[in-house]
Amino acid sequence: MAHTIQHLSHDLYPEPGQEHATGVPAPAFHPTVAEEDATVLSNMAVNAQYWHLVIQASPLAAAASPGQFYQLQCPPAHGATPYLRRPMSLYGTDPATGQIQFLYKVTGSGTRGLSTLVPSDTIRILGPLGKGYDLAGHLRHIVVIGRGVGLATLAPLAEAAHIAGIGVTAILSARSPELIVSADRFNMNGMSVIPVTDTQGNSDPAWIEQALRGLISADRCDALFTCGSSRLLHMLRALAVEFDLPGQVALEQQMACGLGMCFCCVRDFASAHGTVTRRVCLDGPVFDIRETLA
Repeated sequence: MAHTIQHLSHDLYPEPGQEHATGVPAPAFHPTVAEEDATVLSNMAVNAQYWHLVIQASPLAAAASPGQFYQLQCPPAHGATPYLRRPMSLYGTDPATGQIQFLYKVTGSGTRGLSTLVPSDTIRILGPLGKGYDLAGHLRHIVVIGRGVGLATLAPLAEAAHIAGIGVTAILSARSPELIVSADRFNMNGMSVIPVTDTQGNSDPAWIEQALRGLISADRCDALFTCGSSRLLHMLRALAVEFDLPGQVALEQQMACGLGMCFCCVRDFASAHGTVTRRVCLDGPVFDIRETLA
C-alpha cells in the first residue's frame, strides 16, 4: 500500500522539471502555507475583553490577504493544555517584514493561553489558510458591518478597499462604547464610521437596517461585508437579496485541522440545486452572503 501511495503521489506531484504520468511537464511548486515557530513581539490588552498579539514570522507566513486565518498552537495556562490549534483571523500583516497581527477575545483555555505570551516567546503557527474577501468588480463604495471581535477581520479589508480607491462606511457594533475595537484604524483612513452599542440602544438589527437603507438610497453601498453576528447576517442577507447587492461574510466556526481534512467545520449553504454542505476552513471562511444560512 505504501509503495502504491508513493507512486501515486509521484504521478500527481512529481519533482519540478520532471513530468506527470501524462507526459506534461510539472510546474514548479510554490508553497502558499507555512508551518513554523513565530516569535512574539508584543501581546497587550486593548480593553477589558480584547488582546492584540503581534508576532514575527517568515515572509511566506505573512503573505496573507484580508479574511484569511491562521491556526495557532496555544500554550497551556491555568492547568489546561489546549490539544487543538485555535483558528485566528488575520488582523494585519506586513509580508516585507514578516509581522502578523491578531486581535482576540479571551474566552476559553486556548485564548487564556495566548494571553500569557510575552515578547520573545515562540508560538507555532500554520497559515495563511482559507479564502479571503474579494474586492473584484466595479465597486465605488462598500459598507462593512461587524460586531465584537468580528471587527478584526474587517479592518484589513477596509484598508485594502481604501488603498484601491473604494469608499468605505464602517458600522461598528459592541456592547458598550469602550468595547468597540479598531475604530481608530477606520478613522485614520478617513472612512465614515458609525458606532452602535447596546448601551446606546442603536445596535439592534432593525436600527442598523434603517441606516443601511439610507446608504443604499444615497448610492453609497455597492456591496456588503460582515463578520461577528448571526442576527446581523440574517438582516444583511435579506437586504442583499432585496436590492440584488453583492455581499460577503466571514464565518466564525470551531475547527480542528483548518485544512479541510477533518470535516468538523461543515455548514449548510444555499445553492441553485438546493442545500449543500461546505467546509468553512477550506471553502471559506469568506462566503457569498446570499448563500449563507444560519
